[in-house]
Amino acid sequence: MSRRWPPAVVWGASILALLAGLAVAAPLLAPYDPDEQLDPAAGLLRPPGTELAVVRLADGRVRLADRLHRTASGLTLERLGASESWPAAQVTNLTPNGVAEHRVFRLGSDKFGRDLLSRLLFGSRVSLGVALVAVLFAATVGVAIGAAAALGGSWLDGLLMRALDALLAFPVLFLMITLAALFRPGPLSITILLGAVSWMTISRLTRAELLSLKEREFILAAIAMGQSRWRILWRHLLPNAMTPVLIQATLLFGNVILAESALSFLGMGVQPPTPTWGNLVAQGRDALPQAWWIASFPGAAIALAVVGFNLLGEGLRDAWDPQRR
Repeated sequence: MSRRWPPAVVWGASILALLAGLAVAAPLLAPYDPDEQLDPAAGLLRPPGTELAVVRLADGRVRLADRLHRTASGLTLERLGASESWPAAQVTNLTPNGVAEHRVFRLGSDKFGRDLLSRLLFGSRVSLGVALVAVLFAATVGVAIGAAAALGGSWLDGLLMRALDALLAFPVLFLMITLAALFRPGPLSITILLGAVSWMTISRLTRAELLSLKEREFILAAIAMGQSRWRILWRHLLPNAMTPVLIQATLLFGNVILAESALSFLGMGVQPPTPTWGNLVAQGRDALPQAWWIASFPGAAIALAVVGFNLLGEGLRDAWDPQRR
């Protein structure tokens, strides 16, 4: 009989599969280069759904026009509240009806005239990629330290747990800001930073699970059979302790995405022009309420990702925790 997953797992996995698919396919789905600025003066802060004609001139310049008219001698276009006329010899993409190229800002444009949809799609690759690597790093470090504390003897357990308690005494955001100020912001440094401040909860959970499992009959039987400590750890203890750790790691994803967004919003995360959801929200802060779309769409993506991870984590906890069942 097939297993029925809780609705929270189905919804969370569906949301995350959609976001992951958009991130992976960003180069194919993005309509334009995320850093391209064809005509910043005419393209800045355009609302969602704006369509502009792209006029390419022989000298390499580009003009974005709200409206244009084909004339016998060339082209007349309206941009920035004024009219310009260009002879046919100066327009490289001229057609009998106007020009052969148009630009549609489906989610609007930012203050540099860049397409927000393209930047949002490419930003998802950075934000989700940073969160994935940071959580894997935190889980690896947390499991290693938790296992060392549980199996290394009372003195090592006391030393590691007191050090962990000292780290937990610092507010996480303050600790992140302090560490971010010491290193040059970038995807790699932010990933290591987020992983370095996120392993503590996983470590304590791993330690608690292993201490409980050490007293179980099958572990005592393995010890009586003369199996080495490493063999018992890898074959018996860790596989049985991984379920709550994986659930906690899933819930940690949402916290890491929010932390990366907060650092980028404060200007201490991944630096422009590399797009992330956090620095897109920060860029839209100064344009509110005139250009609400710059901050709203990346903010909605952050909220959707956090909801997806939390639904998945809560659903897995309900499905795998026998006490909750």
